[in-house]
Amino acid sequence: MSMVPEEIAWVIPTVLPFIIGLIVGVIIKRAIKLILAIVVLFVVLVAIGYLQMPSMEELMKTALAYLPLIQSEAGPLINFIPYTSISFIIGLLIGLWKG
Repeated sequence: MSMVPEEIAWVIPTVLPFIIGLIVGVIIKRAIKLILAIVVLFVVLVAIGYLQMPSMEELMKTALAYLPLIQSEAGPLINFIPYTSISFIIGLLIGLWKG
């Protein structure tokens, strides 16, 4: 016996990816805003001499230390996101635009 009536059961596979897309879009938009604010703060602090600009070697060393960790943590999450669904993509675009 099904808990969802058959008349509306077709809506769930369409609406759920859309809602997930909206949420992911809003999260991405806010993360980009935060990263941009941090970069601007860093540039201002370097410009006024409060911080020293790291060398390219230091940046590469730090990136090579953290990027594999980020990839190993985020890799399994990509399987939960229905990124091939058109309703997810529409929700993602709306979330990025309005979020």
